[in-house]
Amino acid sequence: MKLLKDILYGVSLRAVSGTTNCSVAQICFDSRKVGKGDVFVAIKGTLTDGHAYIKDVVQAGARAVVCEQLPKQMEEEVTYVQVDQGNRALAIMASNYYDNPSKNLKLVGVTGTNGKTTVSSLLYQLFKRAGYKVGLLSTIKIMIDDEELPATHTTPDALSINQNLKRMNAAGVEFCFMEASSHGIHQRRTEGLVFAGAIFTNLSHDHLDYHKTFADYRDAKKMLFDNLSKKAFALTNVDDKNGLVMLQNTPAKKYTYALKNYADYRAQVLENQLDGQLVKINENDLWTRLIGEFNAYNILAIYATADLLGLETLEILRLLSELDNVDGRFQYFISKNKITAIVDYAHTPDALKNVLMTINTLRTGNENVITVVGCGGDRDKSKRPVMGNIASEMSNKAIFTSDNPRSESPTAIIADMEAGVEPQNMGKIICIENRKQAIKAACQMATDNDIILVAGKGHETYQETLGKREAFDDFKIIRELLQDMGK
Repeated sequence: MKLLKDILYGVSLRAVSGTTNCSVAQICFDSRKVGKGDVFVAIKGTLTDGHAYIKDVVQAGARAVVCEQLPKQMEEEVTYVQVDQGNRALAIMASNYYDNPSKNLKLVGVTGTNGKTTVSSLLYQLFKRAGYKVGLLSTIKIMIDDEELPATHTTPDALSINQNLKRMNAAGVEFCFMEASSHGIHQRRTEGLVFAGAIFTNLSHDHLDYHKTFADYRDAKKMLFDNLSKKAFALTNVDDKNGLVMLQNTPAKKYTYALKNYADYRAQVLENQLDGQLVKINENDLWTRLIGEFNAYNILAIYATADLLGLETLEILRLLSELDNVDGRFQYFISKNKITAIVDYAHTPDALKNVLMTINTLRTGNENVITVVGCGGDRDKSKRPVMGNIASEMSNKAIFTSDNPRSESPTAIIADMEAGVEPQNMGKIICIENRKQAIKAACQMATDNDIILVAGKGHETYQETLGKREAFDDFKIIRELLQDMGK
């Protein structure tokens, strides 16, 4: 049990009815989970409004209610607290409830359109190899040193974040690397956290179904940097035109990295092969198993972060050379017939273009590049024709298929992708709604030395259609299909 007044410390209060000098059991923002003695925080979500359930939670035994609008009828034995922003109040309350666990470790947030998972996951790997106890909050999984937990969102809700950070405190974790999505930042899930630093990777077309404009999307990312302290570091990619925007108004110590412009941390790709690349970082040569220019940026961000967190240069370089690809991020194998199968999470125009550019840089020109790609349903529709154009333009063959159609018609999604294909490339595309059949068709088309890219799902092990998730693993499926075909 915690005193309500202690949990509310730092929350901007507009009005209070009742006493805050009372004990509460748990904090809840899901009305279905409220029990006797709990405090309920009413959140205005995109689908539901928690204010509609205040009466229900009071009947369920809630001791206190935190809300943006006070109900007309209030019970005497219940404390009602009015705040300006329910999301922000929840995040600060969650930190207080779990004794502000982010203060007891060095928490680094990673934001940007692409690269968040790779940078945060490889930083976790690197610091583990360096001998530290490390935490990870990512799209793929949550790690509390050696304990692995499933991840449900890129950035979990504020209660889950702080609960996991508290577990990390108990496990003696010294560093934690966390993906900070634009949704999570905009919905104030990261409020109340004490960051040792923040990293900006890049910004490109994504999530405009939620943010409406690119400026809104950019500014949501920027909020992470605006809220840093003077003791923290702000590290940004200045090759991206939005990189310096992240540093505007931040009180943190500013650092930059780049491949093409002057920066505090600079890198140059000297050699690029299918089994790795040679990169020069601040005059030091490094061989890494991660390939492609986009991974050179990721490696540079990791190097800079490790340096800013106090690791020695030679140790960082040695550890970077040992790192492996993250699941679903340019994950590949070469079949018996020398067919290269690549699975990548590329689900934005920029990410798809980067992966195909890397493939085309590595090929000799005698191989065919066959791309299997789709676009998610109930998401930003404007990127579909752009991705259709990129896949058809940069591949010898492009197969448009399903990628988590959700409540939308796969036929309609594919039609949106087709709309972006230029006339001269129409003969290069095939449309197959069933994703497994699409991958099978790519395998049947491929001959010796060809390259198959299966893009969009990466690490995901499911296909979501009409509210149902069925098991689906791109990497497992393409490996089995090529083996079954004797290729």
